[in-house]
Amino acid sequence: MSVSLRCYSTSLGCPKNRVDTERLLGSLGVALVPVESPDEAELVFINTCAFIQPATEESVRTIAQAIADIEELPKRPLLAVAGCLVGRYHAEDLAPELPEVDLWLDNSDLEAWPAMLARKLGLPEPTVPGRILSTGPSYAWLKISDGCRHACSFCAIPNIRGGHRSHCKDMIVREARALLDQGVKELNLVAQDLTEWGCDLNGKQDLRTLLDGLLPLQGLERLRLMYLYPAGMTHEMLKYLREAGKPFVPYFDVPVQHSHPDVLSRMGRPFARNPREAIDRIRNVFPEAALRTSIMVGFPGETEEHFEHLREFIEEVRFQHLGVFAYRAEEGTPAAAMPDQVEDRVKEWRRDLLMEAQADISAEWLSRFEGDRLPILVDAPHPEWPGLHTGRAWFQAPEIDGMVYISGPGVEPGALVDADIVECRDYDLVALA
Repeated sequence: MSVSLRCYSTSLGCPKNRVDTERLLGSLGVALVPVESPDEAELVFINTCAFIQPATEESVRTIAQAIADIEELPKRPLLAVAGCLVGRYHAEDLAPELPEVDLWLDNSDLEAWPAMLARKLGLPEPTVPGRILSTGPSYAWLKISDGCRHACSFCAIPNIRGGHRSHCKDMIVREARALLDQGVKELNLVAQDLTEWGCDLNGKQDLRTLLDGLLPLQGLERLRLMYLYPAGMTHEMLKYLREAGKPFVPYFDVPVQHSHPDVLSRMGRPFARNPREAIDRIRNVFPEAALRTSIMVGFPGETEEHFEHLREFIEEVRFQHLGVFAYRAEEGTPAAAMPDQVEDRVKEWRRDLLMEAQADISAEWLSRFEGDRLPILVDAPHPEWPGLHTGRAWFQAPEIDGMVYISGPGVEPGALVDADIVECRDYDLVALA
């Protein structure tokens, strides 16, 4: 095997999967040469998602396409498949269906992935953890834990990724420092529930201790917290964040899923039955906060009355960012066996109504920035328009929120530039540096 290795990699699903892929590829101990298609590679690595059925289907299609691309080659690359598809359906059951896959990597063996892949490739045993960024020079995801200890009735994550396991503070801080040394300016902390960090290490939720190690890091311009369960947003935690100041940005990703207590109870959500209380706590401490949430419509037993309660909640709270998902019955979850399943056409209608309302809420909120001058973190060149780049203000998380289309002097990937907001759209802004 040569010192360099031609690699084609695909990471499907959430940012947590992306981190797993970046860590694996950076820990193999060889110089990876990225290639554009599987038939150019010596290693084809696919990190799968299986959170919901469409994600499972996409994962299977991706694997099948890779097999088709490489099966006629005189020298086949090694095909490794990892992640949630393996965690949910297990290698021993998948292998007979997809015998062309050379190596299956389960989430339960996450720390052993580099050694397992290196052995299969005939490489020396990896000794130093590493990471190869795939997000460009401006931002990176920083995963602080794996799995989940909650038992939401609609969710398969605990079965796929196991129970909650916090990563140790020293390891997280070392990784953060290494990312910043590469020029990254924004770190986005991710986990299934950030507020649970430390409960298995210290016997209590201890996110503040971890943040004490991250906030002072030199070169960190923005620290964003993604996926905070409402119950973890205590007054004490919010006061700590208020006093911390920069580089923490007052962006709160708090998935409430619904507003009606009856629906929340059937969902098995692990927090107080009135999510408005958590939202009010945040806005009392951070009046300027940007709030993101995810909502599920069409959960079994959701009536018109429940939905109207939810619609009024969305109109009143006016989240800056909102994701709305139609419920899907996932095999093996308690909700899939519940009575009073809602028809698909009703779910989609309810979803569309909420998204139409959210477009107006977002456009109204963004309009207040027109004429302002804001710091914009530049992510990447626009793929179609020379001279135009995409970037984000502090209130926009990468990959899931709207963006800023920006041009002008000094605008290049990784730059943090002050720019005038000249146009507002439903979800995006246009700016000139």
